[in-house]
Amino acid sequence: MDFRWDSSLASQYNRIAAEAADWPRQKEKFYTRAQWRRCAALGLLGLPLPRAYGGSGYGALATARLIEAFGLGSRDMGLVFAAAAHTFACAMPVAEYAEEPLRARVLPKLCSGEWIAGNAISEAEAGSDVNSLRTTAVRDGDDYVLNGTKSFVSNGPVADVFVVYAVSDPTLGHLGISAFLLERGTPGVAAGGPKAKASLRSCPAGELMLKDCRVPASHRIGAEGSGAGIFQRSMQWERTCLLSAYNGLMERLLTRCLEHAANRRQFNRPIGTNQAVSHRLADARIRLEAARLLLWQACWKLDQGERAVLDVSMAKVAISENAVQTALEAVHLFGGAGILEETGIEGTLRDALPSTIFSGTSEMQREIMAREMGL
Repeated sequence: MDFRWDSSLASQYNRIAAEAADWPRQKEKFYTRAQWRRCAALGLLGLPLPRAYGGSGYGALATARLIEAFGLGSRDMGLVFAAAAHTFACAMPVAEYAEEPLRARVLPKLCSGEWIAGNAISEAEAGSDVNSLRTTAVRDGDDYVLNGTKSFVSNGPVADVFVVYAVSDPTLGHLGISAFLLERGTPGVAAGGPKAKASLRSCPAGELMLKDCRVPASHRIGAEGSGAGIFQRSMQWERTCLLSAYNGLMERLLTRCLEHAANRRQFNRPIGTNQAVSHRLADARIRLEAARLLLWQACWKLDQGERAVLDVSMAKVAISENAVQTALEAVHLFGGAGILEETGIEGTLRDALPSTIFSGTSEMQREIMAREMGL
């Protein structure tokens, strides 16, 4: 494995980090369409998507590297998360599994930022247990009729399209789940208002209600019954490339901590001269580099077509749990200032916390790892 970056990718990394850092601070409660178009202009909404539809055609490793740059530069992790979820949980299933007419209609709009997409799988009784979905899809001629409620759709309140998972054959378990592409204006589709949440606040999330919603069979993504596999494939993208943004967050946070440790003086000397501080920062660097290398290894294997289930889960756990730990250390290092919203330190902790939950909890990842190790 060779992780040396060519000059063009390194240049793009630096450009994304620098431009995202210069974006004005969020004034509205949620991200705006203007901010979304900035993401598209930087190519962030189409990094792994085929060039024929306006994407960049990158593999997992290059995509992860550039999403890290977004997390490094942007102070708004809600926007970073929203863009990544749009790309990896919504656009990639369409790109990899939909029929050509649907790809041609949808993907250019997702790459350009004209459309925002939301992934609709979670339900009140089906979070980690996706085999317990209650939303149904009943075939009726050339259509499917969908009924059900999705409970936590990131981007949902503002999304133009949704990737929806529903039970098309309840007798087949996970083999009876199918995936569909629904447009917001479809009769029977109703998106609920945004829910208040502690983390990733600028990314609106809410319910999606489907009542006798007719969807053309041509808007099914993949074959009937292939939804569970499509979802798991999208999770490989999320658990690597979306989580890579948190490597950027850790890098940004560590840089701030090092500057603070060098400049903050107590008892007539910089606090960084105390081993209690310097050793914590050394450990933070170890956590970041270990998480980064685990991620790159997982992405490299995905790009080679190798089985990477164990590697993806290891990377997801390492990044998410290390991000939380690093943010906690930063709060301690900054002391009283660390809990003030104006410094932005406590915000990084809040934004790090859900990373151990979304895209499969840490507990789920450890179960996957155990199975991959033969237990």
